[in-house]
Amino acid sequence: MGFGTYQITDRDACVSAVETALDVGYRHVDTAQMYDNEAYVGEGIAASSVDRDEVFLATKLNYGNLSREDVLETGRASVERLGVDAVDLMYVHWPIESYDPDETLPALAQLVDEGLVRNVGLSNFTPELLEAAIDRLDVPLFAHQVEMHPLHQQARHRELAAEGDYHLVAYSPLARGDVFDVPELVEVAEKHDASPAQVSLAWLLSKENVVPIPKSATPEHIRDNYAALDLELDDEDVEKIDGIEREERLVDFPAAPWNE
Repeated sequence: MGFGTYQITDRDACVSAVETALDVGYRHVDTAQMYDNEAYVGEGIAASSVDRDEVFLATKLNYGNLSREDVLETGRASVERLGVDAVDLMYVHWPIESYDPDETLPALAQLVDEGLVRNVGLSNFTPELLEAAIDRLDVPLFAHQVEMHPLHQQARHRELAAEGDYHLVAYSPLARGDVFDVPELVEVAEKHDASPAQVSLAWLLSKENVVPIPKSATPEHIRDNYAALDLELDDEDVEKIDGIEREERLVDFPAAPWNE
């Protein structure tokens, strides 16, 4: 399970949150150029007692930085801001605006060749755009990041990740708090003396190839989320959550590929 840093833009809060997350046990940290906190995330990793080699660090190219030259220039700048020799994963954040698979993806592969990026990811792609990108990539796809939680279960993308043997990274895994009031999650939480947040994360972790990345700047919530790793849902629990009929997408850019 990873640690997300979206909207944690205050320097002290971000450094503290990342350091706390690593001390708690997280080893996967996710940021993005768009989040405007890469430098703070890097400071948090440096301040932690955890060795850099033990941390899986991911960032994302902003959708305005996807021409060939911008990928190379801003990708190198991200690595520098993070204060590391290389990032473990770099995503194309959104396949919109300056995204061109014939320019963006070869440039990202070049950063791999340069040793600045170890793995390549995509984010917010439709199945059709994802298939076209995989065909164009000169390196294996390591991960696809999408909004995913019990109210937006991404069945098709889960199938594709299992077939393609890459990770499906789930952002907004708590549906920005909406999971706290979902009856099925509350019922399962009471059964296990757990929180609805832990149940939501445990449900995601029960799915093949799925990696949730909850975010919080509060030490209590950081620890509570991490404790989901110790929660084992039984088949009845999973089926109950699988059967939720309510559908709720939270992130809906006007230019998002699913709106085309």
